[in-house]
Amino acid sequence: MSINATLIIQMIVFAILVWFTMRFIWPPITAALDERAKKIAEGLSAADKAKADLAAANQRVEQQLAAARDDAAKRLADAERLAQQLVEEAKARASDEGAKIIAAAKAEAEQEAAKAREALRAQVAGLAVKGAEQILKREVNASVHAELLGRLKAEL
Repeated sequence: MSINATLIIQMIVFAILVWFTMRFIWPPITAALDERAKKIAEGLSAADKAKADLAAANQRVEQQLAAARDDAAKRLADAERLAQQLVEEAKARASDEGAKIIAAAKAEAEQEAAKAREALRAQVAGLAVKGAEQILKREVNASVHAELLGRLKAEL
């Protein structure tokens, strides 16, 4: 009987141990495991949410970069257009100044030509008087014949 009594006592001690473990030890362990599983699930859901937030933030950044590129391209096009306009205005001003300079040079050339004609007329009149004086071998009075010399000037 000692084997049977020992076996029965061991079974009773084992049953008490199982009852004690199920009553006092197992509930805190299962609660800790459940809480740990809950924390892991929350962490995974937070990671998924953070991943979605990161994707959304990346998308917003890409949109803002695209908008910034478009804005920079527009500003560059505006600057090029303004520079072209300034070049055209400078060309127009230079053309106007060139036309003014050419007109002034033409006017000055005409004045110089008129002065040269007058000087040439005066020289021709003098030469004509000298020539007539030598032909006639006498002195011709320029003041007496001023009208005749004026007509000669006008014809030349």
